[in-house]
Amino acid sequence: MIAPWPTTRPAQIPPQRGDSDDAMAAGTTVDHLTETYRAHYRSLLGLAALLLDDTASCEDVVQEAFIRVHSARGRVRDPEKTLAYLRQTVVNLSRSALRRRILGLKLLSKPMPDMASAEEGAYDLLERDQLIQAMRGLQRRQREVLVLRYFADMTEAQVAETLGISLGSVKAYGSRGIAALRVAMEAPA
Repeated sequence: MIAPWPTTRPAQIPPQRGDSDDAMAAGTTVDHLTETYRAHYRSLLGLAALLLDDTASCEDVVQEAFIRVHSARGRVRDPEKTLAYLRQTVVNLSRSALRRRILGLKLLSKPMPDMASAEEGAYDLLERDQLIQAMRGLQRRQREVLVLRYFADMTEAQVAETLGISLGSVKAYGSRGIAALRVAMEAPA
């Protein structure tokens, strides 16, 4: 009895090392790939340089592209498209390198800020308390101008508009207030 005609195609068997003539017909040759790589190395490096920022990474990407296309040369059916495969591989590897860099930057642990010692913290509290006491000793307008100018981060014009006084008055109150704070802060407590 004759076996029925198979309805599915048999799996393709990849060429073995001994089948060099069949392999050459199925893809580009090692010599052609190597010559293409040598002839277009600088242009491939320039392509990578447009996508990446340092020379070492560009060289790594171009070399990795050659290795990848070399290992997959059996899939390059038309030897004329070898350069296109190399270029596309350089672009893809450059994209991957950039993605890894961006991800690395995002995942970098941010260093902890230097922590103040307990003594420094206590000193800062004392200094802040001294500043608050000195601010309470200022005239009302001087205190308002300094608080709006330096703690609310307003410009002199914004302070003048907020308080309904002239720009010159803001400058005068601010100058006198700072002078009074210097005296109060330098005085022994």
